[in-house]
Amino acid sequence: MATTPSAEQLVGILRDTVVSLVRREGPDLSARQLGVFLTCYLQDGAHTVRGLAAELNVSKPAITRALDRLGELDLARRKVDPMDRRSVLVQRTLKGNAFLRDMRSIMGEAAATARKTETAAPAKKVAAG
Repeated sequence: MATTPSAEQLVGILRDTVVSLVRREGPDLSARQLGVFLTCYLQDGAHTVRGLAAELNVSKPAITRALDRLGELDLARRKVDPMDRRSVLVQRTLKGNAFLRDMRSIMGEAAATARKTETAAPAKKVAAG
């Protein structure tokens, strides 16, 4: 039976994931860049600068800067919307899909470590008592 992780476990998983991402070879994204990246890759539908700014509650220039960095790293690209040439759509890339796959793997390992730590902790308490 799976249990819901506690807030403390979730924060630990986040910490372990971020540390692993920072230590590994490859792009090092800011929180904003990561937020834009994950929104584009995990939510279906067309993503625009205006829509991302509204979704994340940040300014359009902040989204543009994040997309500039994601574009430099080939994690996302922008394309003019053929239906509305005034609008720019954000597209996923093969390298971005690979980054997301790596991130899922890293998070899975961090979650497994958290589960092992949680199951080992009660045994230690019993042995100490």
